[in-house]
Amino acid sequence: MSSRPFPGRRGVLRGSLAASAALTLPVGLGAAPALALSGRPGAGWGVQTGDVTANSGLVWVRSDRPARMIVETSATESFRNPRRWHGPLLGAGTDFTGTTRLHGLPSGQEIHYRVLLADPQDPRRTGEPVTGSFRTVSQRRRDGVRFVWSGDLAGQGWGINPELGGYRIYDAMAALDPDFFLCSGDNIYADGPIAETVALPDGRIWRNITTEEKAKVAETLAEFRGNFRYNLLDENLRAFNARVPSIIQWDDHEVTNNWYPGEILTDARYTEKRVDVLAARARQAFSEYFPISTLRRPDGRVHRVQHHGPLLDVFVLDMRTYRNANSPDDQGADAQGILGEEQLAWLKRELSRSRAVWKVIAADMPLGLVVPDTGDGRPNIEAVAQGDPGAPLGRELQIAELLRFVKHRRITGTVWLTADVHYTSAQHYDPSRAAFKDFAPFWEFVSGPLNAGAFPANTLDGTFGPDRVFVKAPTTANVSPAGGYQFFGEVDIDGDSGELTVRLREQDGTVLFTKSLQPGLVGQ
Repeated sequence: MSSRPFPGRRGVLRGSLAASAALTLPVGLGAAPALALSGRPGAGWGVQTGDVTANSGLVWVRSDRPARMIVETSATESFRNPRRWHGPLLGAGTDFTGTTRLHGLPSGQEIHYRVLLADPQDPRRTGEPVTGSFRTVSQRRRDGVRFVWSGDLAGQGWGINPELGGYRIYDAMAALDPDFFLCSGDNIYADGPIAETVALPDGRIWRNITTEEKAKVAETLAEFRGNFRYNLLDENLRAFNARVPSIIQWDDHEVTNNWYPGEILTDARYTEKRVDVLAARARQAFSEYFPISTLRRPDGRVHRVQHHGPLLDVFVLDMRTYRNANSPDDQGADAQGILGEEQLAWLKRELSRSRAVWKVIAADMPLGLVVPDTGDGRPNIEAVAQGDPGAPLGRELQIAELLRFVKHRRITGTVWLTADVHYTSAQHYDPSRAAFKDFAPFWEFVSGPLNAGAFPANTLDGTFGPDRVFVKAPTTANVSPAGGYQFFGEVDIDGDSGELTVRLREQDGTVLFTKSLQPGLVGQ
């Protein structure tokens, strides 16, 4: 356990998270302008934070009409003597979303913030404040780090079901008082329409909240935007977003199942068959609905490294944008692979520069699990492993190059985290069991889904010598969230010893598996 208090502020708040989903403040509090009246801007989609550092962070909001974004921060919930930040004008060009960067914040401190939306023609006319809080990154090692991760939200037609309490898993994650949440992709299922009802195998009826944009596959920019708005209808998620910063990556379902650049779809549901067109629209909506500064740069990158003090660096990969076409993946040479040459060079460079005790590699797809892509009737491969347990082939060549680099540069503390396969497991990779032997042992932990269909465990590929130490998965495909098998993972880095502990947890927070790793070792 970390040396900082646990469960802490958010642990105390967990019982009131649902009740605080509206996140409003009473009249006359601090220096807040007049509260909402008819016709004033509203922020019914809540607030989010991201890109949090030791002295800065991004705050996100969406308005229901044109508005000027204003953020106030304070060291206390009373908002006495708040600091004010003037943000952007929110309009139709960004679907009325926007972010404001806060800077010059104290490190390792709780920051309380509230977002006000002002009428662009009359700044005194403001909507009701929406509040949240986050911790800036501590530069003190002794404070430790705790975060949670998962992925796969509203997949296979399983959406927000009020009869089950909606996305309840977010309450369980918030109860752990994490410093941040790592979402490993599939934040939406743009290719997965959500119907009002779904018949369950036992005769019960699953009932979804539905919207117009979720009635078909997303093709237009408006439909992609509507997919992101859909999840924000859930009060558990809105309350979580207001209290826990996120590190977000994307995978395939933000666009369409198993996509790759240049693909031309054969799916009859689509009138727009060019995946590159769909991906551009999806990326714009993705950049509008999450506070990620790199997406606003000219290169629009999803891959990045997030520094979290002396104990942790998180290397966020993009295994979707730069990949080659899905194929049998058995070629003897493959420079592009699943990361692309530029991203692989970036990852090597940043890993070698990192001085953090732990280097978490956030991958949106697993390494040694065979993930097939049979959508066009051919036995293609969607991830890295293709089922041949021999020497590296296809995309495995690029991963072999990376693992060799980590070993030869004696880079310590690498741990791989992922989601994607809709179950939870722990794999240990060891050269003594592998066909390819020029790497140091490492762990890969899988978690998810958050609220999607659960699936049986995938086959292992022996090229890098994986041993599945733990797995929990159903024996039948597409088990609904009502049937269980919804998972998230927790990483807790102790500030005194530097020990990293991974806990794989069920939807209600029950611990299924625990593994502790020691700092300073090349492989373990």
